[in-house]
Amino acid sequence: MLGERIREIRKKKKMTLEELAGKELTKGMLSLIENNKANPSMESLTYIAKRLDVEVSDLLEEISTDELRGTLDKAEELFNVDAEKMTDKYKQLILLIEPFVPNLTQGYESARLLDIYSRSLFREKKAGWEALSNKAANMYDRMNLTAKRASIGIFWAMVKFIEHDYPQSLQILLNERKKIESNHAYIDPMTRVDFYYHEAILHFAVGDSEAAARVMENGIHFSKKHRIFYRIDDLYRLASAHAEMTHNKELVAHYIKKLKQFGEFADDQQSLLVYELFQVMSLISENHDYQTAIEICEENIANPETSEIYKTFFILEKGKALYFLGSFQEAIECMENVSIPPGIHHPFDLSLLYVKDSYKALCHFELGNLNKALQLATNAVENFTSLPHTPYKDFAAATHNKIKAKQ
Repeated sequence: MLGERIREIRKKKKMTLEELAGKELTKGMLSLIENNKANPSMESLTYIAKRLDVEVSDLLEEISTDELRGTLDKAEELFNVDAEKMTDKYKQLILLIEPFVPNLTQGYESARLLDIYSRSLFREKKAGWEALSNKAANMYDRMNLTAKRASIGIFWAMVKFIEHDYPQSLQILLNERKKIESNHAYIDPMTRVDFYYHEAILHFAVGDSEAAARVMENGIHFSKKHRIFYRIDDLYRLASAHAEMTHNKELVAHYIKKLKQFGEFADDQQSLLVYELFQVMSLISENHDYQTAIEICEENIANPETSEIYKTFFILEKGKALYFLGSFQEAIECMENVSIPPGIHHPFDLSLLYVKDSYKALCHFELGNLNKALQLATNAVENFTSLPHTPYKDFAAATHNKIKAKQ
């Protein structure tokens, strides 16, 4: 109620009734207003707001802008925490924001809180996130907050990406990009790079390598032209993966060198890990230096700064090196520790990991366990069914045919 709101703010500011009343209101009238026994005129309400040093809207709303700003600060801090370090962060965000949701009707704070809240509901698999996300998007549109609006469009596309519905994900992204480019006069360079990056990974995901390579190169050129480093590491990683998938060793060397340079310049651990991973893959497939590959893998696996996702890739590469050394049982035991991390959804990454069953199958084949070998080889082929063509998909099919021929 209005009166309770005035009293709450007055007490928070440690003002007496007399101090707030000043020269234009009586202490008695102010008391009636605070107890909801009298309604102030707009002129009196403006006077009270001025004395309290707040906006009139803060008095009319149940929640003040200051409260929303404070809540948003806490929400942003939580939202930016690495999910690996705080596994319940989305639950905490829901508990923090939920009491305010009915009052989130206007202004940047309301839109951003709805945005974070809807994403948290999605992550916790709770219903109702779509309507709230749409509401936040409409509010961003009205305020012409292009970067935030684009971020929601990309989020909607990534929802389908996580479900591995890659064609629908690409279509949503292209529609959102077109809509934003039509309705917003200015799109900042970082937002444009975001669109380039996500469009490239989705073209790759649906198997359109030509379109993906074109968009990816446009994104890299745009970043260089505007002298911004945002997403450049992601684009280099994507370019390296594409070069690897197409057996273009010259381009692989070019882009992983760029990654190393960026990682050292920006002290970016992820870029350096990708560089190390590609080095290991090269040692195995090109140089056949399996022992050095194992040593690099073990060093990265033992490093506490290596994220769980990259540890998974290094464990797999170690298992592959053990296979080529003829340590078949040890290779199987190593690759038993490889599972698909929850955050892995792109066909390139899935392809790299799905071959574990093919290598385990080859190990069992060498050990004479033909039934187990065929079962694993079949699993690998089935996992690749919905993915676009890659050398890894071919490898899984060749492995399956080799083992099946011996049955």
